[in-house]
Amino acid sequence: MKTNLHKFIWLFVSLLAIQAPSFGQNKQLEKGFKSIFNGTSLQGWDGDPAYWRVENGSIIGEITPQTILKRNTFLIYRDAQPADFELKAEFKISKGGNTGINYRSEELLPDLPFALKGYQADIDGEIRYTGQNYEERGRTTLAYRGEIVSVNEQTDPAMKTNLRAFSQNNAWLPRTVTGSLGNKDSLKTSIKSEDWNEVHLVIKGKRLQHFVNGILMSDVTDLDQVNGKTSGWLGVQVHVGPPMKVEFKNIRIKNLK
Repeated sequence: MKTNLHKFIWLFVSLLAIQAPSFGQNKQLEKGFKSIFNGTSLQGWDGDPAYWRVENGSIIGEITPQTILKRNTFLIYRDAQPADFELKAEFKISKGGNTGINYRSEELLPDLPFALKGYQADIDGEIRYTGQNYEERGRTTLAYRGEIVSVNEQTDPAMKTNLRAFSQNNAWLPRTVTGSLGNKDSLKTSIKSEDWNEVHLVIKGKRLQHFVNGILMSDVTDLDQVNGKTSGWLGVQVHVGPPMKVEFKNIRIKNLK
């Protein structure tokens, strides 16, 4: 009996030793990140309470039959305007829902409270757009899911007031697809419908990378000096459309130098 006990203890210690490197690795992967949502309130965030609340440790964005939107609205993170950063968050969205995470964005005050213009990591319940790079109220689609894109250099300030002339079918024309990350529909299979997924944004300099569940979905290098942004507000969206619900949790950010 004593021998068996010694064998059990030796086996237990051995298993701990095997697991120890993975614990250290996970800790190392999260080094430098800080939480920007406390899980209990919207402290540090600002939005229309008709659409945003906290429930069961998640930020909830919801449109009901009684609160149909006339324009997109955002919950804006007020404690910083990040420039170069990594952001990680978990999200779950209803089948007919449409949302996104905006970054390096400008607020359209005083005319449009809680409206943002800027880069967006697109997310939708039917997984048509999730992972792509879309510029809200700006140049429209910069990269579809699966694309590596270079947005063409622009230096004429007049372009900023005539964006529609340079877009077609909700996509920006002055861009060059320089490579592929995989087939759009094949990449879709790694994104879970009406379940929790993780989005990971790596935003540094002119390069904007959107990952979902650890897979790079779009990769943009923005050379447009007129319309590109180097810093700005961060926010999450509920989009005009039918009733929907989106949840965000475990939101954390790491500043990059």
